[in-house]
Parts: sequence; C-alpha cells; structure tokens
Amino acid sequence: MLVTLSTRGEAAPDLSHLLHKHPGRAQSFDLSVGTAHVFYPADTAEVCTAALLLEVDAVALARSKRYGADAQALSRYVNDRPYVSTSMLALAIGQVFRSAMAGKSESRPERAVAPIDLEVALTSVPSERDQHGVGLATRLFAPLGWAVEETRRPLDDTRPEWGDAATVGLRLRGRVRLSDALRQLTVLLPVLDDAKHYWVGDDEVGKLLRRGEGWLAEHPLRDLITTRSLAHQHSLVEDATSRLLGLDETSDATATSTTAISTTVTGTTTSSTTATSTTASPADVTATETGAAETPLYRRRAEAVLTALADTGAHTVADVGCGEGALLRHLVADRTFTTVIGTDVAPRELERAERRLHLDEASDEQRARVRLLQSSVTYSDDRIAGLDAIVLMEVVEHVDPERLPALETSVFAAARPATVVVTTPNAEHNVRFEQLAAGRFRHPDHRFEWTRDEFRAWATAVGDRHGYTTEFRPVGDDDPEVGPPTQLALFRRLRGSEDAA
Repeated sequence: MLVTLSTRGEAAPDLSHLLHKHPGRAQSFDLSVGTAHVFYPADTAEVCTAALLLEVDAVALARSKRYGADAQALSRYVNDRPYVSTSMLALAIGQVFRSAMAGKSESRPERAVAPIDLEVALTSVPSERDQHGVGLATRLFAPLGWAVEETRRPLDDTRPEWGDAATVGLRLRGRVRLSDALRQLTVLLPVLDDAKHYWVGDDEVGKLLRRGEGWLAEHPLRDLITTRSLAHQHSLVEDATSRLLGLDETSDATATSTTAISTTVTGTTTSSTTATSTTASPADVTATETGAAETPLYRRRAEAVLTALADTGAHTVADVGCGEGALLRHLVADRTFTTVIGTDVAPRELERAERRLHLDEASDEQRARVRLLQSSVTYSDDRIAGLDAIVLMEVVEHVDPERLPALETSVFAAARPATVVVTTPNAEHNVRFEQLAAGRFRHPDHRFEWTRDEFRAWATAVGDRHGYTTEFRPVGDDDPEVGPPTQLALFRRLRGSEDAA
C-alpha cells in the first residue's frame, strides 16, 4: 500500500518538519500489520514529496489468530490486502504520522496551523460507483474541498468484457492543513473499503469524533461515514451521531448520578417493569434494558462502576487512565463526589477531557472539585494517595503483563485507597461477537484479555497481598455459558490493614 504527500512552492522546505520525518534517510516502523517505510522521492526547494509504503505480509496475517479470517482457506492467503489501501494503511498513517496529525511543530509552528497546497496520491483504493457513475472516493473527499481525480482501469486489458476494476488510482489536490488531511485519510480510507481489520469497540466512537472534528458533522455522507467507521454497530452509530449533532445530553450525565443508579445492581438493570434479559447480540456492545430500549455496554459499564462507588460510600475518587473523560463526566455530575481526579499518561487525552467537562466554563467551586493530572498507572503518584476510591475502568488490559506488578504496587501499596474498582473484558464472551474473528482481541492495543478464572486469580491474589477483600460482579447480560461481556472486581480494604504491605 502506498500513499504520497506532495507540496510545491514556499511550503516545500517545511513538509519534512511538519511530518517529523527527516528527508535525508529512509525510516522503517514495525506495526501490528507489517512494516511501514517513510522516504522522500523528491526534496528540493521547489517540490517535496513524502511517501509512506506499508509492506503487508499476507501470509503472516492469515496465520495470525489476531487478524486471521474465517473465509475460505485459499482466499486468506491469495487476496489484494497488500496492495489496496484499507484500514491497515489508515492505521499506519495514524501511527507513523501521529505528531503531524496533532497539528504541531516546534520548528515550524506557524506552518503547522496554516493551509498548504497539498497533493495526495494513492495507488489503489476501492471506489464503488453510484447510479450516476460517480465514485465513492469523489463523494467522500470532494465535499471537503478536494479536487478529486479517480483513474479507473480495466480489470484485465486482455478481457475488456470483464469491465473495470473495483479499485481506482486516487489523486487529491487542495489547500488544506496537513493535520486535517491526515485525519481525513484515516477516517475515510476504511469507509471506502467498508471494513476494518480490527475489532471495533466503544472507544472507536471517541477516535472517530476526534479525527472528524470540524468536518464530519456537516458532511453530506455523515451517516454513511459513521456507520461504516463503526462497523454497522447500531448503538455506536447512534452515540456518535448524537454527539456530532450536539445531542450528547448533559442531563444524561446527571441522570446517571446516585439517584439514577439506585436501580442498577451488579450490571443488570431493573425498574418498575420487568427488565428483558437477552443473550449477547452479534455485536454485543449493547444490552436490552426495560423492554426494547438498548443501552450500550460502555454505559452499563459506567453505571456498574458508579454503583460500586455508591455501595462503598466513596466521596474522593481518582479515575486512573481516564482517557477523554467518559467516566469523569458522570463523577463530576454527581455532587456526592467531593473530589474527582482524572489521570492519564497522554496530555492530549487530558486536554480532550477538559473540553468534554467544560471546565473552562465551570464555576470556581466546580473547578476546585476536579483535577486532571498527567500520570502513569505503573508509577507511584502521591497526588492520588489516600483517596476513598481509585477506578481502573478498562485499563489493565492495555498494560504489558510484565508491568502488572508495577501497577499493583502503585495502586494497592502506594496510593492505597479504601476501595479499588477494576473492570476488564471477559475473553470467554468474545465468541458471542460474530464480527470478532476467533482468537482476536477486542481492540488492537489490548496486551491480553482474561478469562473469568484468570481475572479472579489475579484479583484475589492482589487483594490477599495487600489486605483487601475482593468481590466480583458481572457487567452486561450474564450469559449462562460464557459469562458477561465485562467483568468487575470490587476491592475493599480490610479494617486494620492500613499498614499492610
């Protein structure tokens, strides 16, 4: 897979600075899908072209439990994946040009925030035609201000009766910020292919909104983009659409406070009417609640955490690994919590959390309750020591297994709160996700996923070592064969164990 980025004129000498890649040497990057190479076919004062070549090993992908498909055996090895630009190239762009996507450059700060004349070329992308013969690539990129050129070739020059190939050579020309162009590519390449090579979970909503900021909400094909980007998972599409349109209700955050969660017990919702319990759906990020209304799993997970905190009477809480603030907004909305701390290793996530919480508009009293801190879960941090509770919501599975003892020490020995709440995926439940290939994790960044027995063994041992009792709760519908989609451990510090090792 190949993509080139070119600019001419006064911006040419600055392109390498914006991409944070030196033009004088070729660089290679090992990715989960192969090896990405960055080099400069042209680098002069008049024109600069940077190329990203993704070298995909189709055989290794086919043999991998993580990326293997359930299709016919031969088609897993003989296909066009190494050549046609898909979500694998989008992943490579996002990882290799991560700094460029942020729109920052220490050496060229003014250029990084200004539009430049840019030309993007991709050798082969899917582009289905509509009833008027217009390719999907044109319909996606033209509304964003690009001049789009699609070059469609015959499937076989010797067999004209076979018609044209389904893929096109794509060239985009426009005056645009480089960071915007990269974000648009990472969103729209998987849309063209209508497929992603990894499991799409609820965290994909936040990623889509971040990369679509400033253009996705007004795009005429917004519904198509969100649907394909989120793998046709209805609940995720609805959530993304409501947030894009500004319908992500603040009242919902308030409704999920102590009053609202009093009807939620260990992840299973009840009300004055009988709750309908269902087994896992094909894309079980949702659970059926009170009849036909669907509640996404990520909301049920937040409700389960809030229930656990209410059960322990916590008032001072740290959400460690808070990301962009999905749980923080519920904690802030509930006045029961007098101190709310969010920590994350990534400053960009903390900036997004601050925007999501509208802290710039908050009162002095509200701001005094909330602190956002850059910190790592594997390093001790006195700023979160001695609290009523620490929450690790979908965090441990992102930590390398050999670093789990460091996590244990920082949370249970150094910070030593009265309560710890940990949620993590239940690996046994993955078989209920029909779109998730056998042996694959739910997210590419997961280092592992525990079965129920594995999670219980780890949590019980941690509790015993540090003087905590351990209670386990299901989150989501508790399937009688494979358990719930998410598992929760509630640690309570034993009386008299304040000085336990």
